[in-house]
Amino acid sequence: MNLHNIRIVMDQTYHPGNIGAAARAMKNMGLSSLYLVNPRMFPNEEASSRAAGALDILEQATVVQSFEEAIHDCSLVIGTSARSRTYPRPVLNAKESAEKLITEAQQGPVAILFGRERMGLSSQQLEACQYHTEIPADPEYPVLNVSAAIQIFCYEIWQANNSNSMQVKIAANEKACYPTHQETESLYQHLEEVLTETNFLFKNHQGEAMTRIKRLVNRVRPEQKEVRMIRGALSAIQKAVRKD
Repeated sequence: MNLHNIRIVMDQTYHPGNIGAAARAMKNMGLSSLYLVNPRMFPNEEASSRAAGALDILEQATVVQSFEEAIHDCSLVIGTSARSRTYPRPVLNAKESAEKLITEAQQGPVAILFGRERMGLSSQQLEACQYHTEIPADPEYPVLNVSAAIQIFCYEIWQANNSNSMQVKIAANEKACYPTHQETESLYQHLEEVLTETNFLFKNHQGEAMTRIKRLVNRVRPEQKEVRMIRGALSAIQKAVRKD
């Protein structure tokens, strides 16, 4: 199984101890790909101390300046959120998320995003995800520490990785090849450009249209060849419109 293709992405982590605890959780469950988006303090002695025997995870961690850098080549991105959103994506539980990640990691990089300790992921970040996931907890205090949440998801990934039933799901998914985040974003930009040129969208007053279109595309999850076909059709429309 390609566990190395599963990225744990931590966004703007404030407490370095949480990074170390996350590295330890990953090491316990056979994961190795840690991406840190603009962490406040890293490297850091507290992170190293909390990592215990997982210093190699910290040493190999990839530090980037934006979450787009962390996921640009991922075909599947799942965002964690404890809050309801105005435009939610389909919601998976931890077990379902792990199965999705394991299945699609056979073809290339996939990621699960964890937000800042106090604020979680922004709406913009969650819009970049195909799915949202959450861990049910007591409604009076439902927000888990980020490293604790990472431990739970890492455990579910490990369990899914060792499940015989996953072999059937992986085999059924072998022919599917999904676009990367970067390719999907390029589709959105192209689509927005064409809809503006054809006066379906007005540049300064787009309203909710693009947000809803992105949700629709995420629900359908077109494959890579289908995305290229759509972009070919958009280019043909542009050519015809520009002739007029």
